[in-house]
This record gives sequence, structure tokens and C-alpha cells, in this order.
Amino acid sequence: MALTTAAQSRTSFDLKSASLPVVAVVLKTTDAAQFAADLAERVADAPGFFDNDPVLIDLAAVREAEVPIDFAAIVAELRSRSTLPVAVRGGNPAQMDAARAAGLAVAPDAPPARAEAPAPEVREVIREVVREVEVVREVPMPGPGTVVVDKPLRSGQQVYARGSDLVVMAVVSFGAEVIADGNIHVYAPLRGRAIAGARGNTEARIFSTCLEPQLVSIAGIYRTTETELPADVRGKPAQVRLDGEKLIIEPLA
Repeated sequence: MALTTAAQSRTSFDLKSASLPVVAVVLKTTDAAQFAADLAERVADAPGFFDNDPVLIDLAAVREAEVPIDFAAIVAELRSRSTLPVAVRGGNPAQMDAARAAGLAVAPDAPPARAEAPAPEVREVIREVVREVEVVREVPMPGPGTVVVDKPLRSGQQVYARGSDLVVMAVVSFGAEVIADGNIHVYAPLRGRAIAGARGNTEARIFSTCLEPQLVSIAGIYRTTETELPADVRGKPAQVRLDGEKLIIEPLA
């Protein structure tokens, strides 16, 4: 008996989980100039030490510092060394607010280290950081493959649609985060951070009827508002998709 069209479509692809390797940079000073000098010295003998690696900035060692951190300078320095700073963890509330303002996402604190565990290395590999971002509330799925949120998301709120698409029927405010392993649909202004394909799905997309995002990311490739959106998509219906390792943002027909 011939396969039906539906059965054939189910055999045309495979679904697999994926890991996202991320370099954790453990910050031990609030002095951005000192950090830049030390980083330059560290990579002087190995110019190719970094290869456009996503970076997680760990603030646990400077959490009690009273001097503010110049995240813009630190992010700029890391980018100049062929890295892509995407997230921060372990800081105090003021530090985390400053990191968010610099366009960094917030990742969960690292679990307590055992007494016999070695000290963290600068090139520690953390897997699936985007997928493991702290979730304020995980919405139950009303049906297979889709999570629906019908209330506005305020700054500081996060929703993660694990293993599914996410549909948001209300505004995603600046400072809020929506994360999905599949596609993200926002039928309202998208002003916060949207992370689709969080477990490596390069076919995932982000759709919004009013695109004004703080950050968009698909399968670990991201873009922040440091680069202004073109006029034909800014504040208008648009989609975000991945073409190779480049994010494409285009109007919705």
C-alpha cells in the first residue's frame, strides 16, 4: 500500500536535540581596561584562540563589587577578539540590570562547586546555555507542538516553550524574554528578547506583527538593537529567519 501524503511528510526529516557550546569568561575585575589588557596578553600567543565562539560572562567573582561594570566596553573587547557575547550570569541585581541594558541575556547561576572541584578555567564549555535560561513560568501546552500565551509579558518575565512553538497574543515588553525550541509567533509588538530554535533548530523562525526587538536569536545566531533595523521592518509585520550563519529580517507579505 502506498504511503499517504501525511505519512510521507513525516519521513522527510528527523528531529534531534542539539547542544550549543558556549565559552564562559569568568570576570575577576570590574576594571574594563585591566580586563582588556589581560585578555590581550592571554591570546597574544594564540591569535586564533577564539573562533566566533558565543560567550557567557560569569560575574560570580565580582558580585560583591561596588564599582559598576562597563559592559559596553567589555562586550566591545570580546567582540574584537572574535567572540560573540550573548549572556551573563552570577551578578548582583544592579550588575544584571546593566548587562541587560547592554543587550545581554540572563542565564542561570552555575550550580555550587564541590570542595574538590578545580577552579573554573577561562575557556570552560557550558552546553545549551540559551535553553537553560532561568524560566519564571513554564506554560503548559494546550495541544501538541504549541504553547499559547494570551497575557502581556512585562520586563523581567520569561516564557520557554520546551520542544514546541510559542504563540504570544499580547505585547512582549522591553526586558521580557520569549524562548522556544521551535518557532515564535508574536501577534503584538515584540519589544523584548526572542530566542527561537533554542536547542539548535536552524529552521526555526520568529514572526511578529510589530517588530521592535531588543534582541532576536535563532539557533545561537543573534542580533541586538545596537544595529538598527531597516525602516521596512522596524515596527512593522516581519519575520526573522536563518540563512547559513546570517539572520535575515524581512517584511511579511
